[in-house]
Amino acid sequence: MITRCYLEITNICNLDCLFCPKTRREKRLMSLEEFNILTNRLQGEIEFLYFHLMGEPLLHPHLPQFIADAKAKGFIPVITTNGTLLSRAQSVIEAQPHKIQISLHAHEGNRRDNLDEYISNVMQFTKKAAEQGIIIVLRLWNEGGYNKNNNQLIELLSQHIARPWKERYDGWRLSDNIYLEFDNMFEWPDDKRNEYSSDEQFCYALRNQIGVLADGSVVPCCLDHDGSITLGNLFEQSLDEILASARARRLYDGFTRHKAVEPLCRRCGYASVTKRFRK
Repeated sequence: MITRCYLEITNICNLDCLFCPKTRREKRLMSLEEFNILTNRLQGEIEFLYFHLMGEPLLHPHLPQFIADAKAKGFIPVITTNGTLLSRAQSVIEAQPHKIQISLHAHEGNRRDNLDEYISNVMQFTKKAAEQGIIIVLRLWNEGGYNKNNNQLIELLSQHIARPWKERYDGWRLSDNIYLEFDNMFEWPDDKRNEYSSDEQFCYALRNQIGVLADGSVVPCCLDHDGSITLGNLFEQSLDEILASARARRLYDGFTRHKAVEPLCRRCGYASVTKRFRK
């Protein structure tokens, strides 16, 4: 079973992050009917359902219903958000997703000034959600990049949840169900960038993750923001048919040999530069 699917319920976003590659695809909001079709075809094949690839999921008016429907079909729903719309997301807490990941680095990535207000809104939501048993991961994935405000941000967090915090391998546990996670800023794959020089490359694409774009296109991973490696369309084919396609098998077999056979994969800063995936 593939562990996770990044299901893009919308590719529309309310921010313009400096580190985000954006997408040239037509802007879409997935309908309830479309969501039902796609999740029916993913049911039994996927464990975790992430409502994100491009776009801000809290912009979608049907997000609480999507969460409820996903849980009813046996999925474990996870939300990734930039955190700017949490003040109107009480219905999301009521829908009880398994986890909500809040990308705090989006604030500095948009050159915003109201850091105190932003963190206050994030933490009000975070505490309410955590009390209901929802796991909250506050993410600072900006090491080596837009991270000048990190110390100030961490100090603001400590005003809402007093230290000491429990240290973890990737950050801190602030309190029950609330975590602060750090990672490096990375370059998204881009078909216009020169290929990275690498003797070998491995990725878990098609092994433990796939992406499904808002139009039903299936891509191998959560970083294929423009659908450059479209393997099929889940509105028209089963997942088994798509994963058995010649292009999908070639990509999978290539990574088995530690080779990136797709041009976009050879231009991926997430896997190529850090070599974070080792097998």
